Amino acid sequence: MQLSLNPWVTSPAESIEEETPDVHVPPAAVISTPLKGMVEPDTADRLASRTITGTAALWVVGSHGGAGESRTADLLDGARPTGHCWPVLQDGSKPRVLLVCRADMRGLTTAQSALTQWASGAAPAVELLGLAVLADAPGKTPRALRDFTAIVGGGAPRLWTLPWVEAWRHGDSTTTPAAREYQRFITDVTALVTETNPSTNH
Repeated sequence: MQLSLNPWVTSPAESIEEETPDVHVPPAAVISTPLKGMVEPDTADRLASRTITGTAALWVVGSHGGAGESRTADLLDGARPTGHCWPVLQDGSKPRVLLVCRADMRGLTTAQSALTQWASGAAPAVELLGLAVLADAPGKTPRALRDFTAIVGGGAPRLWTLPWVEAWRHGDSTTTPAAREYQRFITDVTALVTETNPSTNH
């Protein structure tokens, strides 16, 4: 697996361990907490915050309408969508969050604003696991959008790029996509949710 340097971080990690073929571990976080000195986005570009009732192992936050927030939450045990806002829990605990967007320019731009909001400390206190970018159309994503995805994803602890699911277009929301990328994504997020303590700062 080829890794590129994170454009949001000035000094890369000195060494990167290759994953062994038999044991899969989720991708390592490069950015895991807000960064000092990051300029917060304009108010109009920020995601709203909302006090949420109930509990969830993971809160899925779409950075825009049509991001795939509900679809993604349906794939993950114990996950709930937030309605395109940062969750604030009534008990004051820090929620685990997965940010999602579509792989078009609008979706990626809103994800970039949300990540800038989080990185600047302007978002509520959340434990951000990463960004999932869902394909916005069948076929190969244009190179310019793939490149922009890599740039935007550099601002998240982890990045997953997920392919188009034709069955969803036809209303089939019950079948888990068979694509390797989705299976790996579900495995990654499940492991992170299981192993991560939501009250622990990294």
